Amino acid sequence: MAQPFVLPDFYVPYPARLNTHVEEARRHTKEWARGMGMLEGSGIWEESDLDAHDYALLCAYTHPDCDAKALSLVTDWYVWVFFFDDHFLETYKRTLDREGGKRYLDRLPAFMPMNLADGTPEPENPVEAGLADLWARTVPSMSDAWRVRFAEATEHLLNESLWELSNMDEGRIANPVEYIEMRRKVGGAPWSAGLVEFAANAEVPASVAGSRPLCVLRDTFSDAVHLRNDLFSYQREVEDERENSNGVLVLETFLGCSTQEAAEAVNDLLTSRLQQFENTALTEVGPLCAEKGLTPAETASVLAYAKGLQDWQSGGHEWHMRSSRYMNGGGKAAEPAQIAWSMAASSIRFTPRAEAARWRRHAHQPYQHVGPSLLPKFELPYDVTLSPHLAGARERNIEWARRMGILEPQPGRPGSHVWDERRARNIDLPLCSAGLHPDATPEELDLSSNWLTWGTYGDDLYPVIYGRTRDLAGAWAANERLLLFMPLDGEPAPEPADAMERGLADLWQRTAGPMDEASRRTFRRTVEDMLASWLWELANQAQHRIPDPVDYIEMRRFTFGADMTMRLCRLSHGDRVPAEIYRSGPVRSLENAAVDYAMLINDLFSYQKEIEYEGEVHNAVLVVQNFFGVDYPTAVDMVHELMKGRMQQFQHVIKVELPVLYDDFELDVEARQILDGYVHELQDWMAGILNWHRDCVRYHDEDLRAGTGGAPWHLSGPTGLGTSASDVLTLFVRPTADPVGA
Repeated sequence: MAQPFVLPDFYVPYPARLNTHVEEARRHTKEWARGMGMLEGSGIWEESDLDAHDYALLCAYTHPDCDAKALSLVTDWYVWVFFFDDHFLETYKRTLDREGGKRYLDRLPAFMPMNLADGTPEPENPVEAGLADLWARTVPSMSDAWRVRFAEATEHLLNESLWELSNMDEGRIANPVEYIEMRRKVGGAPWSAGLVEFAANAEVPASVAGSRPLCVLRDTFSDAVHLRNDLFSYQREVEDERENSNGVLVLETFLGCSTQEAAEAVNDLLTSRLQQFENTALTEVGPLCAEKGLTPAETASVLAYAKGLQDWQSGGHEWHMRSSRYMNGGGKAAEPAQIAWSMAASSIRFTPRAEAARWRRHAHQPYQHVGPSLLPKFELPYDVTLSPHLAGARERNIEWARRMGILEPQPGRPGSHVWDERRARNIDLPLCSAGLHPDATPEELDLSSNWLTWGTYGDDLYPVIYGRTRDLAGAWAANERLLLFMPLDGEPAPEPADAMERGLADLWQRTAGPMDEASRRTFRRTVEDMLASWLWELANQAQHRIPDPVDYIEMRRFTFGADMTMRLCRLSHGDRVPAEIYRSGPVRSLENAAVDYAMLINDLFSYQKEIEYEGEVHNAVLVVQNFFGVDYPTAVDMVHELMKGRMQQFQHVIKVELPVLYDDFELDVEARQILDGYVHELQDWMAGILNWHRDCVRYHDEDLRAGTGGAPWHLSGPTGLGTSASDVLTLFVRPTADPVGA
């Protein structure tokens, strides 16, 4: 069968090396697979299938330095996961048996007990038997924290197979953002990253495991692994298995292009994710280790983990070029077998296309004249309703900003007079709040307006006092000070020294004071994440680096204050909705789709302000222009298409996924009504954001020229961050009832 496209020229920046224990792993894993019932009689594999796939070669390439025992165990894990994939395909995907698939998947977590003494059920099939055996052999050498992380990654890998099955049943192809998010879970690379910790004897310290740098290393690793696999497996998955979950097919559909062009675009994204990995490893990991005070041994583990992920990338590529499981045009599988034993520096490939993309990311010319922002015809299907308390909130918000010192220059900070009363009124953040939650009380509307004002002011201020001077250390120190004004246990805060500290102290007392400890801690984390995202923006500005597309979308949610929005909204739900519902795939998809739609609205409206007046690099339109090499109008069209895809996903979750979720968790009537109300709040939220952008003058050319105190915006205001959190716009869906009422 002819290949549907020519494989692109891959960027492979690290050498592929082969573990010398590969033959021992081959012998061991064949015996193990037979003992688990995966070969003859399984109806899935014969011995010849296992030999042809050669998972021992995969693991020998991806874990070149571990000893024989560890290599054999890791190889068994990969045999198990590939067997699961094929078993689930034949038993449930081909028959579109979602109910049977769910029952099958629901049993598997029981075979991963945190305490081995708790035991497991009696296995009923090779997948269960294999998981029980592997878990018992692996976890004794790892910490409890690793066990929790790895079990969660394994459950994601297993459970999100239902997402693929549902899409196949509907004939639905995901939008690009949805696909990247879901592929991480179902594709298993985060799970592979956990095995890197085991095989490299490089367990990541719990104190940094959830940090941005380590999460980016894991996620960029995952995305590159999956996108590479999509290129090699397109023919098998799309043409033979009728899979809809393939990145080439996703971009082919979204871009309306040929299969070859889509394959090249997927390869460009793969390259971008690898280069994001490099940037994070070189610029963020070292400072993180210092900031968290890691010991030399802990730091060495983090660095060994990063190296292990690099080894996996190159080894995985080499295996894909050789395995009969994939489309590789003969590839290296046609070469003499002894070539596989080389420690090939020749496997490193720095392609002209990849290096051109790297250069282009740093070559943007700031302050280009672009004229008024081009705006598409927005197709939001929800109408805006405004709070009847808007007029009063406008006046009270100006008075609050004046009391906090937001409308004045900050002591000892040249150029810090970024807002005056005219600008604050023109930005009109109470209008945004009035649309976000139209049924708010006057007190609730004031609190929301004040939060929006504080966040927007901070995001305008940071580029001026820290961005122009590239004072990243000063910005970090300012953030550390701000954390002191969000006490968790009633400990005293210092005397505020400026408007940012004074505003946060006031808002924290009014918002978090009535919360219980757990809610307060969770809410504080959302503010911390937003503050940290401002540092990310400053760092990109200092490097004059346009972000990688995936990193941009995911960090934009933090700069947009999205998680804070959701937490504030959920507080009124109390404990009447199980916490695992909010962690579920459908609810996270619903929230992310709404947030992405709203933040892309902002990027379209703010393009002139950010590109022409601020010299900004954080704007989705610019990111698309840079990544695809297209002009401004084309990039606007592409961003608008993505917005439509996110809205379609939002509506799909409401129509298809939430009812299934309700039934799967057997939710009672009250919980269903609360979640239906949450959906309506998110609809109000998107409508309120679009209405605010249309009616405020923040993005009008005449307002940009006027600036603060009559000085043009590019002289009086930010030259860096723009409005990412500024229009925090998400900061606050309705903070209702108990937590802030009074």
